[in-house]
Amino acid sequence: MAEVASRYRERRSRLTDAVVWTNTNATGAAALPVLPDGCMDLLWSEGRLLVAGPDTRAYMADGAVGRRWVGIRFAPGTAPALLGVPAHELRDRRVDLADLWSPATARRLAEQVGAARDQPAALEAIALRRASEAESPDPVLRRIVGALDAGWSVAATAAAAAGLGARVLHRRSLAAFGYGPKTLARILRLQRALAVARSGVPLADTAVRTGFADQAHLARDVRELAGMRLSELLTRA
Repeated sequence: MAEVASRYRERRSRLTDAVVWTNTNATGAAALPVLPDGCMDLLWSEGRLLVAGPDTRAYMADGAVGRRWVGIRFAPGTAPALLGVPAHELRDRRVDLADLWSPATARRLAEQVGAARDQPAALEAIALRRASEAESPDPVLRRIVGALDAGWSVAATAAAAAGLGARVLHRRSLAAFGYGPKTLARILRLQRALAVARSGVPLADTAVRTGFADQAHLARDVRELAGMRLSELLTRA
């Protein structure tokens, strides 16, 4: 049996709506692309703390043999209040935490994680402390995500879930999610479809169940957002 290219583990965080994860490339083989999901991550690797902004396209992570990543993934809309920066400023970017916070603070925190026996717990502790000092995420944001993930139209989401005008919804979405509600809806729909397809549902049925016009529509979105064919993505998952 071939050796697994990476060892990925995750667990639910003590921080609301977050997941703590680790990933180590065991062989140097090409990893699956990181697909857009509306989330943002705080990352530690090789002595550095970084922030991964919300993606609009697939991201290929470093494939160096033995490189270890520790991360905490924040649900859509929850990271900007904690990090103190609008999400759209980090869209499709990976930046050093020192570019967002005090360089001395970022360096000290990176050293703490690096020296910790339990690095995921140390990174989680940083996020928990920061969350206790930051403003709580706007509850409207959770309703926006829930409505769009349920397949509501942007107009219905603005009127019923958020009680906002279309322009205000777009502006707040840029700050919270990194892009407008139409893009977020498209990304969430893709993630729903992949989850259904991976459960064994035929692709044509998957497309209908998750809000696509047909299987060809689903395939086009996978190609554009993941950078590969749907069949290839499912085979490699």
